[in-house]
Amino acid sequence: MGLAIFDLDNTLIATDSDHAWGEFLTEKGIVDAQVYKEANDKFYQDYLNGSLDIMEYLAFSLAPLAQHEPGQLQQWHQHFMQEKIEPVLLNKAFEKLAWHKDQGDFILIITATNRFVTAPIAERLGVDELIAIEPEVIDGRYTGRVSGIPSFKEGKVIRLNAWLEDKDYDLAETWFYSDSHNDLPLLRLVGKPVAVDPDKMLLEEAQSQNWPVISFRN
Repeated sequence: MGLAIFDLDNTLIATDSDHAWGEFLTEKGIVDAQVYKEANDKFYQDYLNGSLDIMEYLAFSLAPLAQHEPGQLQQWHQHFMQEKIEPVLLNKAFEKLAWHKDQGDFILIITATNRFVTAPIAERLGVDELIAIEPEVIDGRYTGRVSGIPSFKEGKVIRLNAWLEDKDYDLAETWFYSDSHNDLPLLRLVGKPVAVDPDKMLLEEAQSQNWPVISFRN
């Protein structure tokens, strides 16, 4: 059995789920619409540019989790899945996941979006396991802080290596699919990197390294 790793946002789904969750919060009036939207959009642009301060962003994005009861958050997330995620699921992504399952591969999503947002999406996609940013929980409630190392940029490599400690997978035979130059540290680590609908910086790197470039959208 091999290992197939996928980025989530703008790879397996045609949106950034973290940014979409922020849009959902503003549209529902759960947060101050203008203030939150401006910050949410700025952080997303920083991510696209490769200049995101991940801890600053997490202080912003995890704050709403700490301000509401878990039951209410789960209810909102169900509506979020229906309104924001179902419309951006990709048939070709499901086909690629099915292909890896047919090969007997273990399928892992590793994402820089937090587990609250992404766990139901990973379940919807039918993958085997999820590595995500972990929001801290104390006494059953989110604190607004992050637990452990964020799975972002080099943090994805650190988190993956920790996950691999008690497993037998060979990274030289491992796939990793991503759209983002932020994932270059992990793409360079595996033996089978694949650029999926890549941003400009990743496309240039993929072409220079002769990595496969594919689309789940066209």
